[in-house]
Amino acid sequence: MVITSTATHPDEQAQSIFSTFASRYVREPIPRFKIPEKSIPKDAAYQIINDELMLDGTPRLNLASFVTTWMEPECDKLIMASLNKNYVDMDEYPVTTELQNRCVNIIANLFHAPINEDETAVGVGTVGSSEAIMLAGLAFKRKWKTKRKAEGKPYDKPNIVTGANVQVCWEKFARYFEVELKEVKLSEGYYVMDPVKAVEMVDENTICVAAILGSTMTGEFEDVKLLNELLTEKNKETGWDTPIHVDAASGGFIAPFLYPDLEWDFRLPLVKSINVSGHKYGLVYPGVGWVVWRSKDDLPDELVFHINYLGSDQPTFTLNFSKGSSQIIAQYYQLIRLGFEGYKNIMENCLENTRVLKEGIERTGLFNIISKDIGVPLLAFSLKDSSQHSVFEISDQLRKFGWIVPAYTMPPNAQHIAVLRVVVREDFSCGLAQRLVSDIEKVMTLLDTLPSIFSTKTAHVTAITNEISEKVKKSAMETQREIILYWKRLVDGKKLGAC
Repeated sequence: MVITSTATHPDEQAQSIFSTFASRYVREPIPRFKIPEKSIPKDAAYQIINDELMLDGTPRLNLASFVTTWMEPECDKLIMASLNKNYVDMDEYPVTTELQNRCVNIIANLFHAPINEDETAVGVGTVGSSEAIMLAGLAFKRKWKTKRKAEGKPYDKPNIVTGANVQVCWEKFARYFEVELKEVKLSEGYYVMDPVKAVEMVDENTICVAAILGSTMTGEFEDVKLLNELLTEKNKETGWDTPIHVDAASGGFIAPFLYPDLEWDFRLPLVKSINVSGHKYGLVYPGVGWVVWRSKDDLPDELVFHINYLGSDQPTFTLNFSKGSSQIIAQYYQLIRLGFEGYKNIMENCLENTRVLKEGIERTGLFNIISKDIGVPLLAFSLKDSSQHSVFEISDQLRKFGWIVPAYTMPPNAQHIAVLRVVVREDFSCGLAQRLVSDIEKVMTLLDTLPSIFSTKTAHVTAITNEISEKVKKSAMETQREIILYWKRLVDGKKLGAC
């Protein structure tokens, strides 16, 4: 039997043949909720899944994510060759273990950990920064609990002080491990944790203050140095020893290369642990993260397990047991392949492309820039006038051009501010930045021709207001805030969960 195809390219023709074969061989729908009764050919299984995956978004056009979407072919080969290695089998794969230890030491030195030449750093590879944060939080909680027990004081109400802009994994830690999360609320124009307010919230039950180097919302670096100074003073006054953890998931592989003089890491005495995402600006595919401690004293021994049933004695401190080796190997590849010079060049290029994008957005005259120049290479911007259309509509329309640009509202107390955010990664070129600006202009022109989606909502809001008091007249800003809150309810308070 000859299968004809209108495709002209050999790859397209082969794909068409496979699709036709799969559709003819698989005559019954594939069950969605139970395993099929019979086997099917491998080519058919591949094509069925591949056809569905085509409906996914394009990773490189996903400007919502900080996660790496491109690596060199040589690294791809290393990843494929190590997919079948279980990292936890340290005795069977000693070289992989050694590569992980090298990564930990390189990262610890990059963050100015106070270790001697004959010492090794204290840290571990994790499945993203979420696990890294869980481990760091558990270490803080255990040290605080042990000290409180020794002093004969209650230890049933631990808390962590953070900004309301923290990533959702901090909320997970607090809920899973029964720690109160005390959040410093934001305010319009100031979208990171205020160190003064944070230190005011610290009490004897605070296990640590978590500072963010690269806010998920705006990319801004929090002032860890000022936090260290203020917290040092409070510790002296109270006799406490409240420490600092730095969540450098996004900024940990940026600050050392773009802002080497910025003091945020182990150069500050109260910083006891730092996490960073290798799969963000560490330039590795998901998912790999790292957590490093200032010294061995900051990681309680009772949290480290020793196992021997896989061979020799193996110390382990992770929430996951089995995990792949490929991302750890890929991280080591990037560190030695790029070196300090390579990382610096890539981060400078990301910063330059962010500048190109910012200038293009500013030229439209339609947006306010929310993000700062110093921080993670990203651009967060809001509409100057959202009385007719919203950033949520812009985000929706941009998908028709292939772009995935998130729209969201700020955390408390800045919920009335709604923004679009573009993360500039290594594979987001200057040309793509210019194309995105052009497509945003097209979307804005299109929206101007459409009726306002707010007309019905505004009338509804006005009717309710009149019922309460006919004398109350809302300002344009108040009406705009209600509209933003309306959209916030539509998205149902979705969290930004990309690690």
